[in-house]
Amino acid sequence: MLTGCVTQSAVRSGSWVIDQSPDRITGAPVGGAYTMAWGATNSANPSLYMASLQLTCFENRPIAKIAFQIKIGSDRNTSFGYRFDDKPGHDAVESRVLLGSKVLVIEDTAALRQFVDELGGSAKLFVRIRSLNAGTTAVELHVDGSGPAIEAAYAACPLPPAPARQSA
Repeated sequence: MLTGCVTQSAVRSGSWVIDQSPDRITGAPVGGAYTMAWGATNSANPSLYMASLQLTCFENRPIAKIAFQIKIGSDRNTSFGYRFDDKPGHDAVESRVLLGSKVLVIEDTAALRQFVDELGGSAKLFVRIRSLNAGTTAVELHVDGSGPAIEAAYAACPLPPAPARQSA
């Protein structure tokens, strides 16, 4: 479910595990952070599952990856929504489901910027994924301590700054 394992060079920040180990091929820092939760549900199956949220760079681009132990849908028929704490929620967020149907990735710059901006300072994240072929999947993740996790995860591929707001 995760791209790496916890090593002795991992540190914790609140709910997050920050991987500080070097890449064994390049020697560069891995720069990823993740948090996990037990209790993901799916309307097509009454069991409980593990889920994780990972912040990392992939091919020099920042991404957020939400992984599940079960199929969550396919890229063509899945709608992703989330809400941090008591902040307004977001539905039909730009994202994609990877081959294998268990991982959702936020890589669109505007969608990722909004997600990360709201993640900072939040304690909980509720995720809901609706799919025509896999039902509704939901999970609540603890995300406290995200500041150092965001900083470490995107050190090698910083998020572009938010666009300047135009005054009326």
